[in-house]
Amino acid sequence: MSELLESRDGKVATLTMNRPDAMNAVSDDMMRAMIEAFGRLGRDISVGAIVLTGAGRGFCAGGDVKGMAARRERTYEERIEDLRWKQQISLVIRTCPKVVIAAVNGAAMGAGFSLALISDFRVVGRSAKFGTSFASIGFSGDFGISWLLTQLIGTIKARELLLLNQRISAEEANGLGLVTRLVDDDKLMEEATAFARMIAEGPSVAYAHMKRNLFAAETEPLASVLELEAMSQSRCAMTEDHKEARAAFLEKRKPVFQGT
Repeated sequence: MSELLESRDGKVATLTMNRPDAMNAVSDDMMRAMIEAFGRLGRDISVGAIVLTGAGRGFCAGGDVKGMAARRERTYEERIEDLRWKQQISLVIRTCPKVVIAAVNGAAMGAGFSLALISDFRVVGRSAKFGTSFASIGFSGDFGISWLLTQLIGTIKARELLLLNQRISAEEANGLGLVTRLVDDDKLMEEATAFARMIAEGPSVAYAHMKRNLFAAETEPLASVLELEAMSQSRCAMTEDHKEARAAFLEKRKPVFQGT
């Protein structure tokens, strides 16, 4: 059984973490499949947006604690190398040229919380729950959770969620600004796909440059971002999508973008 399912609906690609019996806890095979899939779909001109979700009752429970217990003891160096390649998924999603929407069903814990936060948008079912969970197993956090929480909700709240091992409801996450759209559970995939379809109909080349600019803006000084914006904007001005948008504006109609 594949631990990552892939489906297409027009320009929308959906990736489903598929370990429902383990609440989609991350495994080596799942991580390899996700890194490959996001890289490939990011380069696919026929894809306009990517939805990430989980099979069954949960989005992703984080690390596979049962799997950890079954492993042989590893050295410090082996543990570092193992996490280094797995954590590539956070950068792959963050730098993916396509817009990524997390459709969060049920629990998003630990690394699962990180995967939801690293996505560009989050469409969340009302019964969803979020938590860092690392303190409960004596871990400090991975997959970028420290950086993500600090960036998104500030250092004070990040400390509460990590150090106090707090769990928050979908409503609480919405109040913190972590939720793009809060929807009824039975409408989650319908709403997430509709949201992704709206994105996919947009100027995907421009979106890719926007993501690049925004990623740089998180760490780079203004002068560097201004230079990057100049290059990105000039490149977008040479696309067929920009020409189509200009024509549509003059003709008073909706543009039809092709991603070129």
